Amino acid sequence: MNINNIPFTSFMRVAEAGSFNKAAEELYITSTALIKQINLLENDLGLRLFERTHRGLTLTKAGESLYRDARYITDYCREAVERAKNAELTREQVIRIGTSPMTPAQLLTDLWPEIHKHCSDVSFQLVPFENTPENAREILKNLGDKIDVVAGVFDETMLQLRECDGFEISKEPICVAVSIYHPLAGKDKLTVEDLYGETVMIMHRGWSRHMDDIRDDLTEHHPQIALETFDFYNVEAFNRCEQEKKALLAIGKWSCVHPMLKVLPVEWHYAIPFGILHSPTPTKMLARFLAALRQVTGDNES
Repeated sequence: MNINNIPFTSFMRVAEAGSFNKAAEELYITSTALIKQINLLENDLGLRLFERTHRGLTLTKAGESLYRDARYITDYCREAVERAKNAELTREQVIRIGTSPMTPAQLLTDLWPEIHKHCSDVSFQLVPFENTPENAREILKNLGDKIDVVAGVFDETMLQLRECDGFEISKEPICVAVSIYHPLAGKDKLTVEDLYGETVMIMHRGWSRHMDDIRDDLTEHHPQIALETFDFYNVEAFNRCEQEKKALLAIGKWSCVHPMLKVLPVEWHYAIPFGILHSPTPTKMLARFLAALRQVTGDNES
């Protein structure tokens, strides 16, 4: 099977339109030609991708799976092209800031007017990326390649895991996110006892020493709280929190990630460093930027 000859574009258009006629109009071909393409695709793959009824088209389970993966690949390729264009346009005086829901660029954009006073010849460029485990691993390991800096949480464990360095700007209290329809959402602040009987989603052991400390504390002193491990902070984790009415350990800077979640402070002492992730071997331009950032934030560390 030569995958280059498979009409994935036609398949995706039909899946999104829910109609051969509508998809054919968008593709500027006849419905007959489009149906033939889909039939050939199903025969080639040995899969039935659509349920055809008098009410219209719906994806089968196989079709849903193929569509999700094809959508991911398409979006990833589009982002890859965008990053390549950004790399082509980049000059030495440009700081490329990676941005995603979990790594908001707002921190740097707020500080930029002050930073600019110390290095006025440096400008910045936002580079959006999809926050997936694969992207996080590759982007953070290769900071300075297509993206220079990313704002986010980190600690020594995470920096070692991701093979990058960090500049701490603040310590963010670890909060709890719940659905706006959850009974706890009516509170302005939580106690640990408020979480008794709840399921709290927490990152897997080894991701962060700070999260591991919370896990150990809750396990030993608050067994009334059920802990559920998850593997990666992304929008899907926030979706699960909302849909399953669980609680999710989060920080206040993620309050805009999901509109149906409320991030609440908790009466405990736990916090996690938040700042700038960058290459352990910064360029001269990036070193100047970090020096300016140090002056702006009042960090006198040499």
